[in-house]
Amino acid sequence: MNNEVLQLWPELEWIQDPSLREKTATTWELALGRSVLTVDDLNRIPFTLLAGPDLKVTFMEHKRSVVHIARAAGLKINEMYHGELPVDMDVLVSGAILVDVGKLLEYELDENGNSIQGKYGKYLRHPFSGVSLAEEAGVPPQVCHIIATHAGEGDLVKRTTEAMLVHHADFMTFLPFKDRLKI
Repeated sequence: MNNEVLQLWPELEWIQDPSLREKTATTWELALGRSVLTVDDLNRIPFTLLAGPDLKVTFMEHKRSVVHIARAAGLKINEMYHGELPVDMDVLVSGAILVDVGKLLEYELDENGNSIQGKYGKYLRHPFSGVSLAEEAGVPPQVCHIIATHAGEGDLVKRTTEAMLVHHADFMTFLPFKDRLKI
């Protein structure tokens, strides 16, 4: 596990299974190695292209908030539901960390250093490229399912409990920037 990935994702330590933790980190290493984006870019660029370049919430602030929110929800469900709706916390955290890893291939930087959708991203959205990267790193299918179903593409299939939690954590911290009622 390289230092760049650990710097980006201290939450990797929440994954108890060392093999899954390593595979999750390796997926990010693969993405960083193929991306024009650097760690510094990820801590600077807006988290979505849909809100415009003036958005102050960075890519990593949003990504990490999704992980924290999904984990908190999973812990609470495990605490309160008496095992009736078990949440695999390792799968949940790994999936939350990986849902947008494909955006590293989807984005490019323009001449002013602003993030834009690149040619690759016009053909393949990040759920697809994210699953591809994760499978290359040996990430198990239950985590790849979260990556594949976290966005709108996932509305066409049944989601696992972990995938639902990540999907809602992601969208509850995205849609208000895009579609909120402003009074």
